[in-house]
Amino acid sequence: MNLLHRRTTKVVTFGELLLRLASPGYTKLFQKDNLETSFCGSEANVAVSLALFGLDSSFVSILPDTDVGHAAENYMRYFGVDTSKVLYRDGRMGIYYLEKGASQRPSKVIYDRKYSALSLAKSNDFNWEIIFDGADWFHWSGINPALSDELAEVSLEACKKAKEKGLIVSCDLNYRSKLWTSKKAQEVMKPIMKYIDVCICNEEDAENVLGIKAEGSNVEDGKLNESSYIRTAELIHEKYGCKYIATTLRKSYSASRNGWRAMLYDTKTDKTFLSREYDIQIVDRVGGGDSFAAALIYAVGFGMEAQEAIEFATAASCLKQTVEGDFNRCTVQDVEMLLKNGGNGRVQR
Repeated sequence: MNLLHRRTTKVVTFGELLLRLASPGYTKLFQKDNLETSFCGSEANVAVSLALFGLDSSFVSILPDTDVGHAAENYMRYFGVDTSKVLYRDGRMGIYYLEKGASQRPSKVIYDRKYSALSLAKSNDFNWEIIFDGADWFHWSGINPALSDELAEVSLEACKKAKEKGLIVSCDLNYRSKLWTSKKAQEVMKPIMKYIDVCICNEEDAENVLGIKAEGSNVEDGKLNESSYIRTAELIHEKYGCKYIATTLRKSYSASRNGWRAMLYDTKTDKTFLSREYDIQIVDRVGGGDSFAAALIYAVGFGMEAQEAIEFATAASCLKQTVEGDFNRCTVQDVEMLLKNGGNGRVQR
């Protein structure tokens, strides 16, 4: 099922690095007089996972030339991510506030990203010819073009250059209703989709970004119609030519307990592959989709067969949701152990 003619060794990710301010534990925002700090961001989360999996992982972004901006870059470097293409410009650090939910109380995210350094980016800030030198794979998400019209143009330019240089391009649609409308998302993203080889999404992303609805599913009551997801993947391929479409299938029983599995549609064989389902007691679900994307990139890039690839990606993202913070700090060995023991959570001695 290998998408590549050679094994993936270097992946470039492009996106915004954010400061995360989270209420301690499961308290409500400002219930206590302190917030826990860390750095994160969709593509940054992917970059860290890939570095921990042992790949050459490069992260491209723009940060403010302040102590906070430099601390954010150092945070990425700690995990082995190549940040040599990170730029420093005017603007501010993008922030998001997180209140983790529990039981029937949902998690809550508040964005504070306007006028961030990356959102003010211009096309001439990035030399994609140099950035993509020696790379095999380019990953980004639909969050980028939601930040500004200029960044939407930058995202398109990056995809065009990546395809010109023979890179595999993956995109996690990542629709964020607090950043833009579904109408705007479709206007911007549909023309870019023809450059995407691997499309990653959930049912809400497909509907809001591409206007393709998974009939018969209701994420609010936990009902998922698997056949509709297969048809959705087929339509994405028919309309945009993506070679692989991966969909995460989350059953939200409560904020504390989710059912988690995923699907991979391989257009070359016209076959669909479903992973096993995990019953997760959630610790921190933010970044779960990003860990899935990273593990899928790793699995496909290493030539795993389709069923093996989707099992690996689902297991990795299951583990992430038991880890505090946006980053998945699990290794390939951790994922393989979960796959081997069937998810029983027994102590490893």
